[in-house]
Amino acid sequence: MYEPIRTKSVHTPADDAGFPHRTREEELDIQLAGHLSALLAVTDELGLGTAGDRIAAQVARLRGAPPARHAGLTDAPVAALHRRAHALAGRVLVVAASRADTAVAILAAEAMDAHTAALAPRTATALAGAH
Repeated sequence: MYEPIRTKSVHTPADDAGFPHRTREEELDIQLAGHLSALLAVTDELGLGTAGDRIAAQVARLRGAPPARHAGLTDAPVAALHRRAHALAGRVLVVAASRADTAVAILAAEAMDAHTAALAPRTATALAGAH
């Protein structure tokens, strides 16, 4: 009536598999470096050299090598780039907070503030024109 299972289950832990496992911290480092690299690309496109240098330094610290930098121009409006950079900085902040990386969290918060400020005059002008 009952036939014992002779093959490994798909639910068997892969602890003895022949590939390396990453720790949670390593996974967060990879994710954080990726978000920072995306923020760096938008920052470079906006022509914000000093801010880009600070972000590149953090990417280099996380990856162990400096990032490749080039301004891949998308011809997007400046306001759209600031909104994109603000959203990316928010993602960086979330991952940096979960990783307890204070330096990157501060950098991300400053970037969010800078991009919010860059959008503020346009937003106020747009709202004034709408009324």
